[in-house]
Amino acid sequence: MRVEHVDDADDERLRDFTHLRDVQLRSRREPEEGLFLAEGEKTIRRALEAGFEVRVVLCTERWLPAMEALVVDPEAVALIVDDEVLSNTTGFPVHRGAIASFHRRPLAEVAALVEGATRICVLEDLSDHTNLGAIFRSAAAMGIDAVLLTPRCADPLYRRAVRTSMGAVFSVPWTRIDWRTGPDLLREAGLSVLALTPAAEAMSISQVDPSSMPRVALALGSEGVGLSGHWLAAADLQVRIPMRTGVDSLNVGAAAAVAFYALSRL
Repeated sequence: MRVEHVDDADDERLRDFTHLRDVQLRSRREPEEGLFLAEGEKTIRRALEAGFEVRVVLCTERWLPAMEALVVDPEAVALIVDDEVLSNTTGFPVHRGAIASFHRRPLAEVAALVEGATRICVLEDLSDHTNLGAIFRSAAAMGIDAVLLTPRCADPLYRRAVRTSMGAVFSVPWTRIDWRTGPDLLREAGLSVLALTPAAEAMSISQVDPSSMPRVALALGSEGVGLSGHWLAAADLQVRIPMRTGVDSLNVGAAAAVAFYALSRL
């Protein structure tokens, strides 16, 4: 890894790490420029273990030995800055010591991702990166084979989602699926589509007969609104998480974890 020292937060070499607090700007820039960020040694290591290619590592001098031990690519660049330049560049204190930019990969085709999968999660229009990261973390823990996101879903590789997922966005395969044709695509691939909803008339997810649905795609909707009428109507079965009186719904991240656990037992 090539080491370069930078003493000015306006240096063009720091471009990958500027304006990190501007969510809208970064959410547009990063996919357009083919990059994403990973913060801290553990998350950087998980990105490397998943085979992602480093662009630039940004850290202070005291973190350089750890980064050199992790990143063995001779084409990668380590930019060494002091604490002030680091904070001025990113817009916040980087408590995890280092932050790295990585090259994105092309998105996989839906058909390739679902082939042979038995448990899939579909996320419709989730906009909150924290919820998205939490869902990926639960998906990894509960053995979900892949996550499919509609076009208006937030970016799983945005740094907040990466951080909340503890790097699970690197290990759980994911791609985008067309909103309108998605249910038909999944059924054509041999999956039953379950729609998670708090509606009282929906079947308890614990009562689903596993022998009738050996391959399942579970669809969850956006925060607050839930699944659209399109996905609810297109589903093979609407399912709910039974709850005690007085509680009508869960945060989508919590609901996903409960539902994934139920699916793992089917």
